[in-house]
Amino acid sequence: MQHGVRMVQNDVKTHMNIFVFIFVLFIMGMVFGAVIVNSMNFVQKQDLFFYLEQFFEQQTSVEGSSRAVLWQDSILYHMKYMLLLFLLGISVIGMPIITVLLFIKGLVIGFSVGFLVNQMGWYGLVISSVSIAPQNLIIIPVYLIAGSLALIFSLTLCRQLFIRKVHQPILKAFGRYSALFGVLLIILLVASLIEVFVSNSVLEYVLKWIYK
Repeated sequence: MQHGVRMVQNDVKTHMNIFVFIFVLFIMGMVFGAVIVNSMNFVQKQDLFFYLEQFFEQQTSVEGSSRAVLWQDSILYHMKYMLLLFLLGISVIGMPIITVLLFIKGLVIGFSVGFLVNQMGWYGLVISSVSIAPQNLIIIPVYLIAGSLALIFSLTLCRQLFIRKVHQPILKAFGRYSALFGVLLIILLVASLIEVFVSNSVLEYVLKWIYK
């Protein structure tokens, strides 16, 4: 166990530049998402806000059985996204797509928070804090780590294929890669529980307070 932890720590130190690159890329996506909000015209904002208010109305009437369905949908979404990152990591051509996916992930969060604050001011900030922040404190680091692992493994394959002097035990590396993705997926299942049963419940009370 200690040997495994030590190996992970060494890998993190060795590939720290990739982790930093992925983090910066995600932050750039968030900034770009906020910029898109500011570039929208009045009509576009009003149209989007109309649909957002309809979503808020539906959110205040979600029943327990519906939450179970939402949890299943959330789990399925995370499983698909993680599987995509995993498969891109074991393909040589997957590296640019991995970076695009993580940039878009940041863009969506930046746009969501930026739009809520732009349209609703402090109320938007409160809604963002209770509906977006709690689960994403777990989800964002998991996806950043998963993206970094996929990028590292893809680079390892490239070195193995194109640099003949490099000889690494690919099967062993693939086993660790798969195990780490499995752990990250379990963490995402917990984040899904928080998203559906905690964040949504708190959001329901906040929306009733705002629109009372």
